[in-house]
Amino acid sequence: MQSGQSDFSLYDNSWYQPGGFLKRTLWVFVNALFFNNDFSVINGLKIYILRLFGAKIGLNVTIKPSVSIKYPWFLSVGNHVWIGENVWIDNLVEVVIGDNVCLSQGAMLLTGNHNYSKKTFDLMVGKIHLQDGSWIGARSVVCPNVTLHSHSVLAVGSVATKNLDAYAIYQGNPAVKVRDRIINN
Repeated sequence: MQSGQSDFSLYDNSWYQPGGFLKRTLWVFVNALFFNNDFSVINGLKIYILRLFGAKIGLNVTIKPSVSIKYPWFLSVGNHVWIGENVWIDNLVEVVIGDNVCLSQGAMLLTGNHNYSKKTFDLMVGKIHLQDGSWIGARSVVCPNVTLHSHSVLAVGSVATKNLDAYAIYQGNPAVKVRDRIINN
């Protein structure tokens, strides 16, 4: 059954205020220069810059080249975290990354979406929380309002649209639990 039409001329996200214009503009240039490129910028410098822009960054965090971070002031990263090449953290709202978390190459954390059932295609945002020990496989996507509970795994190329249970491995689109995660000593 078809009904209604989208009308993007009515689109209005003026309610969404992620930070001042000058701060956001400065970050666009800093992100392009130090993060979202193929150059191997010193990791400590990246951490320092993120902290200057309001990110909370723990100890021993590795950020590889070609990483894009939308708004660092909405980012909290724990200790011993790996953020691989081509990771996109599209954090329109808060993203919390716990300790010992791995974001593999090309992973995407998406905190925004649009309401396709409304004529105005309204922006919708939701936080993401990656609890301690969770692992986002290469080219996987975590959607808004999703929590990966302690030591859960989102397998390569999968899409998390709902919360992932602790110590469980999820795979597919949408991701479903395929087995338990057992960590041997």
